[in-house]
Amino acid sequence: MRAGAALLGALLVLLPGTALSAAPECTQGLLERLGWRFESAAVTTPDVHGGPVCTREDLRQAHAQGDLRATLPRQWQPAVRAEFMQQLLDDPASVCAYAMRVGEAARRAAHALENNPGYRFSGLQLGWIGFGARGAHAQGWQRTRSLGRGYRPAASNSQALAAFYTGKVRSECGVGRQVAQLATQRELHGDASFDTAFDNDELGIGTFVGLHDTNSILLGAHAGDLFADGKAVRTSAMGRQAFMGAPGYLTHALGRETLDDLNNQAENFIVVDVGAEAAEALRRHGGFGWYDQRNRELWELSRQLPRRGVRFFERLLAERDPALRASLTDDEAVLLERMDAVLDDPFYRQFLIFVHPRGIKPIGLHVARLLDRNPRTPFTVELTVHNLPTTLYRRWQQAQLRHCAATGLPGSLTSDSGPDGDAGRRPSTQR
Repeated sequence: MRAGAALLGALLVLLPGTALSAAPECTQGLLERLGWRFESAAVTTPDVHGGPVCTREDLRQAHAQGDLRATLPRQWQPAVRAEFMQQLLDDPASVCAYAMRVGEAARRAAHALENNPGYRFSGLQLGWIGFGARGAHAQGWQRTRSLGRGYRPAASNSQALAAFYTGKVRSECGVGRQVAQLATQRELHGDASFDTAFDNDELGIGTFVGLHDTNSILLGAHAGDLFADGKAVRTSAMGRQAFMGAPGYLTHALGRETLDDLNNQAENFIVVDVGAEAAEALRRHGGFGWYDQRNRELWELSRQLPRRGVRFFERLLAERDPALRASLTDDEAVLLERMDAVLDDPFYRQFLIFVHPRGIKPIGLHVARLLDRNPRTPFTVELTVHNLPTTLYRRWQQAQLRHCAATGLPGSLTSDSGPDGDAGRRPSTQR
């Protein structure tokens, strides 16, 4: 895991001068909420054990394995202590502990979006985003480009995102991915902080090309340093938590002339969970490249299996329809057995993604359904560039430290103001 730690450390070196000067007790309180445990002893140098936090299921497992521990010199002066605490926020173990919180936020956001029956998909539409009869402004959005190709929050950021939780809106899956990314930040910060930590023009949605010409926090001028790991080679080496909230897509491997269903030429997603076995498989195989080959193998097998009825492969492979399986000939059953063997890999079962309008599903389901939608091409998997461990981590840090300074409650988080919050109720473990 040293390689993964070095990679995360390198990401943070890219962001000089962005740390917020804060009282040591605020910084320590934030570290403790991330999971760090501190002790003082008669030592001359700190003893820090971050551990491979990105490989753990949760903080409980990390603590059980002895991660996130630091013993500090009892005689340290306040200035030395403050500098150490600030540096520890940039430790790879801290970034992974933050990634656990990102994962929790991504799951809350994805569940909220998939549970809104008013948030629909429409391939045949005038623009990329439609706000129905009430219009965009009534649901908190202001148009920035024509034909529904760009919007930003009109006033409150949180109220604008709430339109996708409870309102009547439609978009294709690319905007769905953007909304899921922004909703993750809303859940991570809490509404009050989400409204103040980001300017309205940083939270635009629309065509991906259009976002590059804006101040978009995701892809525009304010995105800062972007982490590029298309085949997830580095992310897989770091561990399961490094995937949390990361954006990506499945896309056709062959040319556009092989597409039969343009509305399903790609599926944009965010990662919401990765099982332990899937994480180990990704580490062992070095990322998505190996699975692109497995997807092609599935596609080649599917070409030998005549389809019957609608959603044939989705019902056969993902839903495992017993009647459909029983209807296969002996030769077809042999092909099915080989396809089942490929899809039995933990990656296909435990790599959970949110795709609008499908909701949260294993990636294997999407691979199967695309065999129906576009049977003349296999599909590949990519992560897109993102700034979760860089710019967005810094923004979150700064928001928490400002919150501590304003409230005088070390260890409280901006998200604690929600219905399940526990603001200021966690005393420091060491002073």
